[in-house]
Amino acid sequence: MDTDLDNMSRDQLVAEVKKLRHGIREHRDSTGHALCWHHPALWALLPERSDPVPVVPDWPQFLRGCLRYRESLDKQLPQAPRSSEPYRD
Repeated sequence: MDTDLDNMSRDQLVAEVKKLRHGIREHRDSTGHALCWHHPALWALLPERSDPVPVVPDWPQFLRGCLRYRESLDKQLPQAPRSSEPYRD
């Protein structure tokens, strides 16, 4: 894995790092309802082509996970701004 890097020039490696950093920052800067979405664009930054199909929990388990995630934000980021913005398609 990652043997593609062995044959890259310095300029190609720098370009790869910049591309990966951009993708990580885009994911990191997700906020609001975007935090809840599947992010295949992040996976697409890897050289191996894969289209993983996630295992999707049934609704009760999924909603419990969403609640736990939201509760963890209250604990980890108690001072973060809050929003009552409704979800919009």
